[in-house]
Amino acid sequence: MKSTTVLILKNLRAFLSERLYPFNVRAVLVLVGVIILPLLLLGVLILAWMSYVKVKDVATANFNQQQLVLAQNAAAQIENRINILRRELSLLSLSPSVQYHEATFMGKRMDIAFSSVKDEGVIEIRYVENEKMTHIMNRTGYLGNDTYSDDLSHLGWAQDEKNKGAVLIKDVSKIPPLVEKGGAVSLVMKMVLPVWQVSVDDTHPVAGNMFSGVMIFVIDATTLVKEIIKDIRSGETGYAWAIDENGTFLFHPEREFIGKNAFEARKEKKPTISFAKINEIQKEMMLMGKEGTSWYVSGWHRGMEGEIKKLIAYSPIHLSSESGSLVWSVAVVAPVSEVEGAIHGVQIRHLLVEGGIILVIFWGGVLIIGIVLFWSTTLNEEVKRKTNELRESENRYRLLIENANDIIFAVTPDGDILSMNKAGSIFFNCDQADFFGKNIGEICHNENSASLQFRAIDQVIKTGESQQVEYSVVINDNEYWLSTNFSGIQDEKGNISAVLGIARDITRRKKMEEQMYHTEKLASIGTLAAGVAHEINNPLTIILGFTDMLKEKGPGYSEYQDILNTIEKQGLNAKRVVENLLTFARYKEHHEENVDINKNILEVLSILGNTSSLNKITIQKDLSVLLPFVNGEPGELQQVFLNIANNAIAAMKGGGTLKILTKLSEDDNNVEIMLSDTGCGIKKEHRSKIFDPLFTTKSVGEGTGLGLSVSYGIVAKHGGAITFETKTEEESSEHGTTFIITLPAIKQ
Repeated sequence: MKSTTVLILKNLRAFLSERLYPFNVRAVLVLVGVIILPLLLLGVLILAWMSYVKVKDVATANFNQQQLVLAQNAAAQIENRINILRRELSLLSLSPSVQYHEATFMGKRMDIAFSSVKDEGVIEIRYVENEKMTHIMNRTGYLGNDTYSDDLSHLGWAQDEKNKGAVLIKDVSKIPPLVEKGGAVSLVMKMVLPVWQVSVDDTHPVAGNMFSGVMIFVIDATTLVKEIIKDIRSGETGYAWAIDENGTFLFHPEREFIGKNAFEARKEKKPTISFAKINEIQKEMMLMGKEGTSWYVSGWHRGMEGEIKKLIAYSPIHLSSESGSLVWSVAVVAPVSEVEGAIHGVQIRHLLVEGGIILVIFWGGVLIIGIVLFWSTTLNEEVKRKTNELRESENRYRLLIENANDIIFAVTPDGDILSMNKAGSIFFNCDQADFFGKNIGEICHNENSASLQFRAIDQVIKTGESQQVEYSVVINDNEYWLSTNFSGIQDEKGNISAVLGIARDITRRKKMEEQMYHTEKLASIGTLAAGVAHEINNPLTIILGFTDMLKEKGPGYSEYQDILNTIEKQGLNAKRVVENLLTFARYKEHHEENVDINKNILEVLSILGNTSSLNKITIQKDLSVLLPFVNGEPGELQQVFLNIANNAIAAMKGGGTLKILTKLSEDDNNVEIMLSDTGCGIKKEHRSKIFDPLFTTKSVGEGTGLGLSVSYGIVAKHGGAITFETKTEEESSEHGTTFIITLPAIKQ
């Protein structure tokens, strides 16, 4: 029975092999060749296309985000320049010489202001006094008795008290081509500020609070924008351009576009191409003050012709005008081919690999897993390579930030530092890694400065608008000033997760403003001192004369003689103060010659020989042998050195060391003189006043408080600067004061 069953099964298997097997093979081949293989090929092609689209979209989005960072940075820098000009306009309007129409000083004051702002794009300063009188300052010098009809329209607006202190920024307008501009159209805008008599000086001790005129900055808008965006490069061939609130090109690499309407200029150059996309972006986004990224079709790019698809990132420039919401916009563009070209080769290789996989699948199912693994490996390598390329691109932009001259950093909403570029590391004299985890308040060493920054960060978080602040920082006991623009960094959801800060060192400008303030104050005090001295001198002469007569004719009693001697002594002290005041106020004719500073100092030391010996003062000299001459008056410079040396001797009660050093500055442009003492130092509460006239810490009768004021004026007149460094006994064991005088050297 068992053998019979086995035999039946063998016969059935043979029958099926002969009848069904050939049929099944053909069916499988037909099924694979006609249905499965095309579907498999189609599926692979779809996957390849989806992969290509995904990689292209990611690369395009990253590239455009990098362009947006460039646009945001450029917009922030332009806004910073506008704010600087607004501040300079306000400072000029507060000058008493302008408010009270002092013709003698107005031209000088306008010239000082013009020298500060001409590099920022200002081409002319106008002060409209009335309908018939306009004062003008430009590169050719100071002009008067001239009037521009278009300026007179601002008088009515400015006289309205509700506009007091408001800055009016007018729309950009065209002026005829200038020869020095190469025949290009010039675009100018006006920054207008009412001038009221709100300041006081010796001549006008009470503010008039009357309307005085209109101060106008005429600004070359193209120059203002061009200096910031002309060198922007996105990718290999990308560039930047800017438009105003009316869509007029303020700057474009195509020079013929500048001054033309952006909606018309492109159509005029390529009438066969539709510019609807870019026109919509400009109208709906850029002119509305919005920022973002997109694309459009152009007809050219850096010499290439034809329909070219470009990527664009744009950011607004808020002028914060009182006449309305004036908004400019800066755009960074680059052809999309820069991104597509980078990934095109990758896609070709992908298609070849996928075709090989299909052939292997068709001829042998056994090798499918191996081929798929190979394909996956190759795909991963390509993804890694592409990722590395993107990372390298990111590193290039990081290097751009690292090599920037401005301090660029990012902080959390709480003020904790996330990153700091190389310029910041050099400025704060600290390694970049040491900043991580620190708070901005820790690196300022100034509570007021930290508070200003925290408030600005809070405003950025709350409003999303950029904030500009100026504050001081202390580094190695030295004070520096920074102007910082804070702007928000958005995450994927559009929320501000961090704040970007771009800071610029404005210490030099602050010192120039302080020096200008001291100079104006010295001039005012000098005028006052001359008047007071003359008024006091006459009664003093009478008092001393009658005292002398009484001493000769009066009784010989010692009691009366002592009284008269006391009157004479105090009168002579008062006379000495009056003479010092007259010396301070009197203008002396300035005769300049080549001065040997070393010889000048040695003559001063010979005068101080007995004084230093009596006061147990040791004098150390370190005078540079190859010191160049300076241009000045020897007597005045000797007075400066003598005043400072006498102050040093007075500060070293019981003896000490006076060290005098001369040298050439590191840039070889100035002669530096340093006078150091080992005295008690200057107290903190006195340091800001030591150059003020009539300020002294000496006892009554020992000093007039004019020595350092006169010295400051003499050094300023010689085109130099005088500063000091000091430590009191409470601050350091090595206490004392060092005065540093810097004078321009004569070029050999």
